[in-house]
Amino acid sequence: MPAWEKLYEKKIMSAKAAIRKVNPGDRIFIGTGCGQPQVLVDELVNDDNDIVDAEIYHLLTQGDAPYIRQEYAKKFRTHSFFLAANVREGIVSGRGDYIPIFLSEIPTLFRSGRLPVDVALIQTSPPDRNGNLSLGISVDIVKSAVENSLTIIAEVNPNMPRTMGESFIPLDMVDAVVLSDKDILEFRLPESDSVIESIAKNVASLIDDGSTIEVGIGHIPQAVLQYLGNKRNIGVHTEMFNDAIIPLVESGVINGARKSKNRGKITASFCLGTRKLYDFVNENPIFEFRPSEYVNDPYIISQHNKMVAINVAIEVDMTGQVCSDSIGYNFYSGVGGQVDFNRGATRSKDGKAIIALPSTTRDGKTSRIVPRLTEGAGVVLSRADVHYVVTEYGVANLFGKNIRERVLALAEIAHPDFRNDILKEAKARSYIYPHQKELPAKGFHSTKEYPTTRTLVDGTKLHFRPIRPSDDKGLRDMLYTLSEQSIAFRFFQPIKAFPHKFIQDFTTIDLSSDMAIAAVLQDLGGEQVIGVAHYYLNESTKRAEVSFLVRDDWQSKGVGTYLLDILTDIARKRGVEGFEARVLVRNQLMLSVFYNSGFEITTKLEDDAYVISYDIIKKRAEQGEG
Repeated sequence: MPAWEKLYEKKIMSAKAAIRKVNPGDRIFIGTGCGQPQVLVDELVNDDNDIVDAEIYHLLTQGDAPYIRQEYAKKFRTHSFFLAANVREGIVSGRGDYIPIFLSEIPTLFRSGRLPVDVALIQTSPPDRNGNLSLGISVDIVKSAVENSLTIIAEVNPNMPRTMGESFIPLDMVDAVVLSDKDILEFRLPESDSVIESIAKNVASLIDDGSTIEVGIGHIPQAVLQYLGNKRNIGVHTEMFNDAIIPLVESGVINGARKSKNRGKITASFCLGTRKLYDFVNENPIFEFRPSEYVNDPYIISQHNKMVAINVAIEVDMTGQVCSDSIGYNFYSGVGGQVDFNRGATRSKDGKAIIALPSTTRDGKTSRIVPRLTEGAGVVLSRADVHYVVTEYGVANLFGKNIRERVLALAEIAHPDFRNDILKEAKARSYIYPHQKELPAKGFHSTKEYPTTRTLVDGTKLHFRPIRPSDDKGLRDMLYTLSEQSIAFRFFQPIKAFPHKFIQDFTTIDLSSDMAIAAVLQDLGGEQVIGVAHYYLNESTKRAEVSFLVRDDWQSKGVGTYLLDILTDIARKRGVEGFEARVLVRNQLMLSVFYNSGFEITTKLEDDAYVISYDIIKKRAEQGEG
């Protein structure tokens, strides 16, 4: 018999005997998530033991947390780094304490002695052939707590997966072994709804092939995974994951082939899921479980190219401040790894830090994008930290934007019922122009099907989408690059200045009746507007007046043709019967776009311009597409 087996047998004892090692006043650490040692927790609150005035510390735990109940107030005081549902009411009621701290820094508390651990209650797999126990599905801060605890009590369970990475602790570190065959706790997310799915799709649109992703705690980040099926060579470096990762690994979407660190590995510190997930990670070499001081280290995170951090918020104010750990004065969750990954991703080459949230509370009565945070709400991410904010209504990229631009971008992705309330508050504080138009009650939020990407003859990919009020800066930049001739062709007169009051007439329009499409070039600097096309509908005639404008250096490349095709398709689907346009005789490029459109064009010369008219339904019908 190997020496470790004899040692193992000597350490085995009952839960009652093991818990006798806990003394009054001890600081007790309890293992994380679904890895909570259930037998030990049950015995901890047994009235037969003489524990009093002990302090309990943990990250988040699943299952029961009896020690926070009122009847155990003399025995225990709970301190939580992150509030799960099982302790939330108790802490809000004052029977426990919340410790706001970055997840990456919790191990420092243990190592430095600032938070000494007297007893660590953990759950592990049985020893391997070398006598090492695996922490299984919860390595996170458990590893550090174990390494810095005076007494370690391990609930050894054959149902605990044996995970790879830095998940092992030697048997000789353990002071007591309590055998268990309880099922490991399981975690299931509720069914998605249409709002969650829309948010997840919007987030997935920001993830490029070859990205490394972090999916934080919450329904939305995990839901994003189901919309990555068309991606390639995705890597994972995340504090946690759930069952949604399995099909992406099996299909090869997640393979880590382009990860900058730990290539080919899924790096995480814990997982929450079902037995299916636990069996999948068991002795699976693609999974590499590491402690939080590594996984959540912003420097380590930043070394991954195309790092995408996906986290959630409770509310975001109109300037970009993010509250994600409290609802007013009531603590709800925790800081967790949000700041760690947000800052790591923003420092990554081509990285993206994303905050996602529904636009309203579940009942739809309260906006979650607000003029000001709720009284008592804590700022987890500052304005300067926040880059992308995503709701079911779209994506707002706040990086480098001033307060006025942030207000407009966030109002656009707020629920339509609350957008103008935000603008009203912003005007009162002089955050936006006093002449800023209200946002239409309908419009750009209902045009999700219209964005499209087209490839020009030279291979350049352009994105075409409905214009937004926040495009005012992009349109302004484009207008100031135009030649005098291009300005005259579009506006029929020389114009030297394009102030905001002028520009917003072309960006803030009701897209439920009229339409404007922007052609944008996407690069590391963001979006450049290089062309726009408008139509304004005459409801009585069902015909629309159209106009086009393309930046000089993008003319004669097919941009105008694409704009006309896209605008025509939208108009036809909406029941518009025909287009009309006024084009100067000298504007041969625009005339050729119309003449080459395939429609039967009628022209009438008026002074120095042609009045062009054609029926957009007729051509489609002749082609069998009507």
